[in-house]
Amino acid sequence: MLKKSLRIRKNADFRRVYRAGKAVPGKFLVLIFKENGVGITRFGFSISKKIGKAVVRNRVKRVLSEICRLHLGEVKEGYDIVFIGRSSVGKVGFKDLEKEFFKLIKKAGLYRENKGNGNEKE
Repeated sequence: MLKKSLRIRKNADFRRVYRAGKAVPGKFLVLIFKENGVGITRFGFSISKKIGKAVVRNRVKRVLSEICRLHLGEVKEGYDIVFIGRSSVGKVGFKDLEKEFFKLIKKAGLYRENKGNGNEKE
């Protein structure tokens, strides 16, 4: 699970990213990102109520959170990143979401080749 400091939790922060951020569409997810000026990268997850029941939506958020935690060192710092689930996101597994994560991060130009300090044990 991601630390609270690495998650976007406030509605105002989500709205700021939606309003002023850049969107990168994918097959299962849409990535929206914006520089945050804080120096750390924070992640947010938005899964519509149109996608399955609460169990499915929460599972998708948990899987995305774990993918972000595992690959934190491979993402450039200083951004707020929001993942929005498309209708098919509830039917895919961990590996498919992980591939989609890397595809979107690279497409957005947020992939960091030289892995930094994001993967240490806590």
